[in-house]
Amino acid sequence: MILLKKIKRVDWGIVAILVAFMALSTFIVYSAVHSRSGFAGMHIRHLQFYGLGLLVMLGTALLNYRILVKYAIVLYGIGVASLVAVYFFGAIINGARGWFIIPGTEQSVQPAEFAKISIIVMVAFFLSRKGGEPLELLRDVIPVGLLVFVPFFWVVIQPDLGNAIIYVVILIGMLWIANIKYVHAFLGLVIAAGAIAGAISLIQTFHDPIEEFLKANGSGHWMDRIDAFLDPENASADQLYQVENSVRAIGSGALFGEGWMQGTSVQNNFIPYTYSDSIFVVVGEEFGFMGSSVLLLLYFLLIYRLILISIQSGDAAGSFVIIGIVSMFVFQIFQNIGMFLGILPLTGITLPFVSYGGSSLLINMVSIGLALSIRVHADQPLDEMA
Repeated sequence: MILLKKIKRVDWGIVAILVAFMALSTFIVYSAVHSRSGFAGMHIRHLQFYGLGLLVMLGTALLNYRILVKYAIVLYGIGVASLVAVYFFGAIINGARGWFIIPGTEQSVQPAEFAKISIIVMVAFFLSRKGGEPLELLRDVIPVGLLVFVPFFWVVIQPDLGNAIIYVVILIGMLWIANIKYVHAFLGLVIAAGAIAGAISLIQTFHDPIEEFLKANGSGHWMDRIDAFLDPENASADQLYQVENSVRAIGSGALFGEGWMQGTSVQNNFIPYTYSDSIFVVVGEEFGFMGSSVLLLLYFLLIYRLILISIQSGDAAGSFVIIGIVSMFVFQIFQNIGMFLGILPLTGITLPFVSYGGSSLLINMVSIGLALSIRVHADQPLDEMA
């Protein structure tokens, strides 16, 4: 009876949106890889990941989220420990030591993805104790900032700048909703602007030594991406290749696109990683402005329903968890699309619920499951575990 009651309280509108994402992304992944050798069956594996993800999402939704909040410190410790372990013992993929390879398979697990959940839950646990009172700089803002800095540091040195930035965005979103003082928010903006300006100046002044260091550690592609964004006029053709071809491909899609499996750049393999990071290029070229708009509309509906759950939640920790999730999704969507329009630097951030990838999709599903759990258990105290 209790289980049935929980199932009835699930937001099935969100589930329907995810099913729509599953259908669309499977067609897009198939179009991205069907002409490439060695990628046969990737769309089937994508469906399998989705099936597993939906089961995990529903399982998470039926679990009282307050259990995770109660043991937030343990979850956070596991997240940080996994980042430390992967730095020393992980496999190097695309220049970053950030993956564990599952023995006996070709599948990989990225601890940086799991750390997003641990950060969101830990920060929610910390901020919920304030009871809505304005945050104090020394007592609240700095300590929670240090909590996020620890996993941020271990991900930056992998190096995985994309996921590290997501941690910061999650922190900013949750601090803003947690009633941070305007003067502290302004101070944070000044510090961030100064840090960005300092980093740019450092790169320009010590460009060659930094480039040599990154190449020696197998991450030379990061400097190529930075050069292509900061100084495109002097960047080499190889450095500009992905961005220029992506912008051209999206532009060629015009209003209605060139048609499914008909994209010139995609089908001729002019764009790397079209099944993962670059999947929006497939959408833009083959489905055009209208197809891209439909995709963005689905994202809008998903974010809208998540925010509704946050507003309706009577528990501060639950609201903070959803705001952290929303901040994560909004930034990933903006960053992924923006980098292929040439307005943001290239990073390894995937497009949520569309890109192929087991770890990122699974964590996104767990995130949605947490949001659904907040709705399901809105009136159920922690001691009612059944």
